[in-house]
Amino acid sequence: MTETNPTHETTGGRLARLRRAQNITQEELAERLGISRQAVSKWESDLAYPETDKLLTLSRLYGCTVDYLLTGEEPVPPCPEPKPEPQAASATTAPLTRLGDAWSRRPHYFEYKSRRTLGNLPLVHINIGWGRKATGVLAIGLAARGIFSLGLASVGVLSVGLCSVGLLSLGIFALGLLLAVGSIAVGAVAVGAIAVGILAIGALSVGLISVGALAVGYYVALGDHAYGMIAAGGTVAEGTVFSTVSPTHHVWRDELLPEALSLVDKYVPTFLRGIAKFVLRMMVI
Repeated sequence: MTETNPTHETTGGRLARLRRAQNITQEELAERLGISRQAVSKWESDLAYPETDKLLTLSRLYGCTVDYLLTGEEPVPPCPEPKPEPQAASATTAPLTRLGDAWSRRPHYFEYKSRRTLGNLPLVHINIGWGRKATGVLAIGLAARGIFSLGLASVGVLSVGLCSVGLLSLGIFALGLLLAVGSIAVGAVAVGAIAVGILAIGALSVGLISVGALAVGYYVALGDHAYGMIAAGGTVAEGTVFSTVSPTHHVWRDELLPEALSLVDKYVPTFLRGIAKFVLRMMVI
């Protein structure tokens, strides 16, 4: 015997209803199945039928049988034979068993997408799960791309993540067009254990102007070991036009700093002079 479908719903109408019940758009369903949105539209308009493998995937996604997808009818299973009562789980294993059952029944991802959009981007897209991507004005996921992005791998205007790329970037490995902060940072202004940039600040810093324990600066270098055109170091300083090692506060302020600043005006490009002079004056603070 079978349970009939009293509404006489078409296969396409049933597929559309089940999809909407899962709060899934045609575009999202097409992406999950690896097909075009037009193919989904044809199914739901009764202009075509899904292939067998797609029907199996849809039945798992919608929590029903393939028979129900095609006919709207569910086979009534035969009355099962009585089974012996299972032994009660111990107090220590029962919670773990329930947790494992709950985990196996739930999809191993979380997704939220706001209905409001900016252009083609949702305002908020949270998509957390292995192999899934988040794209939005605010994007949060293992892989995230947006104006503001947060993820293990993130790309955005403001980007935060294990590996991050952006205008302003914060991460273990950070690449920022303007500012990068991270263990390894590369950017116009780079701050990190290892920093590479126009202005680089870090334990090991390399740039046009560098500040750090080991500082290598094309124009100005300030650090314990400093190498550059104008170099001021605590232990070692090697400069092609000026260098000084561990000057006293008084000598640096009254004698050496004026000389270093005049060399900045002579050798450093105009757009970097302000930064270079600020770095050299740091030794007076």
